[in-house]
Amino acid sequence: MKIFAVGMNYVEHNKELNNTLLITEKYERKTEEPVIFTKADSALLKNGKPFFIPDFMGRIDHEAELVVRICRLGKGIPEKFAHRYYDAVTVGVDFTAREVQKKAKDLGRPWTIAKGFDGSAVIGEWVPIARSEERSTFNIQDLHFHLDINGSTVQTGFSGDMLYKVDELIAYISRFFTLKTGDLLYTGTPVGVGPVHIDDHIEGYLEGQKVLDFWCK
Repeated sequence: MKIFAVGMNYVEHNKELNNTLLITEKYERKTEEPVIFTKADSALLKNGKPFFIPDFMGRIDHEAELVVRICRLGKGIPEKFAHRYYDAVTVGVDFTAREVQKKAKDLGRPWTIAKGFDGSAVIGEWVPIARSEERSTFNIQDLHFHLDINGSTVQTGFSGDMLYKVDELIAYISRFFTLKTGDLLYTGTPVGVGPVHIDDHIEGYLEGQKVLDFWCK
């Protein structure tokens, strides 16, 4: 199983991180490529298990994201057929060691440790995508989601605001990596990222349905 993730896929989130890799104009959009990184399989955290904060890594930020599940083998997938390669969606959290990431950026080094440490890829319960004539019966780019911490909403997202859409991402990633059944794609986080603390209760919602529920320890 591979875990792919996308950085800087929402304009407002780019602004809150000091305009890093900001893409706003159509012309710039066409000349840029998605920011893709991976997480180790040991990063996966599911079934409501608690997230143990690695305090030795400094500040750990939550990044709520839509996550899609790859359902078939594919390589070099045309964008027009990309919708056939995922069968479920959920809300996940891409935990980020922010200070470690900043240091890596400043030194021109990869984000691997900051993004891929154990437990950093949380996923909720899968919501199957019902299909009709090989197409999804709902629009993957028309989904609302939000993340609550201790009963208060801290992040709200709409998939229609993505700079790079899900099908575009799948087509792009599959140019370099063979996608396999069970692979995951974290599609980027909207504005509102922030630190988590011990005893925080985190809940994620997709179209009003709670699909994610866990505690930080």
